[in-house]
Amino acid sequence: MPQGYQISQLYHPLVGEGSIEIALDEKDPEGSNKTIGIERIHVEQDAGKLMHDQHPTMSYVDLNRSGVALMEIVSRPDMRSPAEAGAYVRKLRTILRYVGSCDGNMEEGSMRADVNVSVRRPGEPFGTRTETKNVNSVRFVMAAIEHEANRQVDLIESGGQVVQETRLFDPDSGTTRSMRSKEDAHDYRYFPDPDLLPLELDDAFLEECRASLPELPDAKRHRYENALGLSAYNAGVLTAEVETARWFEALLAAAAEAQGRSEADVAKQASNWLISELFGALNKAGKNLEDSPVSPEAGAELLALIGDGTISGSIAKQVLEKMLETGDGAAAIVEREGLKQESDTGAIEAAIDAVMAANTDKVEEYRSGKDKLFGFFVGQTMKAMQGKANPQVVNEVLKQKLG
Repeated sequence: MPQGYQISQLYHPLVGEGSIEIALDEKDPEGSNKTIGIERIHVEQDAGKLMHDQHPTMSYVDLNRSGVALMEIVSRPDMRSPAEAGAYVRKLRTILRYVGSCDGNMEEGSMRADVNVSVRRPGEPFGTRTETKNVNSVRFVMAAIEHEANRQVDLIESGGQVVQETRLFDPDSGTTRSMRSKEDAHDYRYFPDPDLLPLELDDAFLEECRASLPELPDAKRHRYENALGLSAYNAGVLTAEVETARWFEALLAAAAEAQGRSEADVAKQASNWLISELFGALNKAGKNLEDSPVSPEAGAELLALIGDGTISGSIAKQVLEKMLETGDGAAAIVEREGLKQESDTGAIEAAIDAVMAANTDKVEEYRSGKDKLFGFFVGQTMKAMQGKANPQVVNEVLKQKLG
């Protein structure tokens, strides 16, 4: 027979109190932060369940997860807005993905949120709470809280009372509806399972668990800022997802080796390229980092060509497009397409002379004090050389000739 009841640790949780720090502004992770308390983590075993949202008039019985292990992470009532709750779920999901205990795919059911909401007037005790079950995305968590808080306020303001109950969230309408009333925990009618043995974890096992932990996102972000000199924004973006952090670290190691420099020396170049160039190109192509045709090693090859002056930053954008289209390496594309940067001062001087001869009026204006025209001459020279001129050499030669 399928298991029709749920087994839970309840009064003897595996993990006691803890906390998680969230950034209130995720674009500025070093800005205002808030600590959210964790009451406990307990292990449960799932039971069969009824599904009420699959058919307009009937409920379905789902036994797919019957007997499957899960852990429930119970937070303290420390969140004060939908945005804080969203930041908390995102941070929790990031940590779980880093340690490898969960893939965090809420839409597929790997992780769900039971959202407890209560409202109160300033200075008064907590109000009566409702629990909205099995919300399956961060966006829906925030929407459920927004709707439920407004519903409770309207109910109280109109003279009604909030009833402690379990509710369901309807993503189509953005509303919650009553599922069942629940006065308190004793309504679950807990009783001991006589067939379960005590669970005892010795110190050696706990030490093994601690030793197996990877570098967690906050520690990694601080290391990126302090040891690699990255901005708080870049460090936050690179550590938000474990796959991004792993990709970046592979890129960093390969770029340092390719350029014969330390990881700290190439970190800013690598992080800026990954966030600005590769993310932008992948987004345009409708791909994510896991689907990228460009590997970290191929990215490092491209960065090395920029670093040694073989190609300019603008040419690198063209090379990246070709890499994404063909899967070829950067050096092969540069050779095949004839994209090497021109650093020959003779060729650059000839191009500048031609530009100045064609724009004598602007030369006079520049010499009479219109310094902003310098950018015009740079642009015209680069255009004349099809973008292949070394910008640094162009700037130096132009300053001499215009001066």
